[in-house]
Amino acid sequence: MFTGIVQAIGEITAVARQGRDSRLTVAFRDLDCADVRIGDSIAMNGACMTVVALTPLSFQVDMSQESLQRTTRLDQIGPVNLEKAMAASDRFGGHLVSGHIDGVAHVKTVAPIGESWEMVVALPARWSPYVSEKGSIALDGVSLTINSVHDHGSTTDISVNLIPHTWRQTTLNHRQPGDAINVEIDSIAKQIARVVERLQLKK
Repeated sequence: MFTGIVQAIGEITAVARQGRDSRLTVAFRDLDCADVRIGDSIAMNGACMTVVALTPLSFQVDMSQESLQRTTRLDQIGPVNLEKAMAASDRFGGHLVSGHIDGVAHVKTVAPIGESWEMVVALPARWSPYVSEKGSIALDGVSLTINSVHDHGSTTDISVNLIPHTWRQTTLNHRQPGDAINVEIDSIAKQIARVVERLQLKK
């Protein structure tokens, strides 16, 4: 499990196709990997990946075809948000993040507001029951609080605030209108919605 608090920005330096899957090489200059072992989990832009090879300066992970289809920007060279799996003794600073990406949404606008930035993201309308004001969501692995929700037929727009620290310490400052972004809906919200749906079906 993860918290959505990005620990470092790494760099995907190589993508090697292996049939329908891919092996990624990730440089982690600013991530403390002294306690990382083969088989451990690291979130990359929010997607939980298993370390299959490790050097003092990089690690490798294998991405299945399903993961490649469900995520974005993980099959190309470039920066990536990194977070090691949470230890039992770690401080819980964000919200509970599984590393299982629900799918891809698209950035609608990015605009400065005071010292912070507001990002509006257009989600598929099917996710509307799982998002609410002051609820949690993970965008590219970053735990964020939803400030507003607006339904527009086929899409649901949410806005989030990026404080200066988040803006500087994650890859979200690279996102532009139209860019795809990985989304993990809050698992608690999904479970509550599912329970309510079942109760309504029993009436």
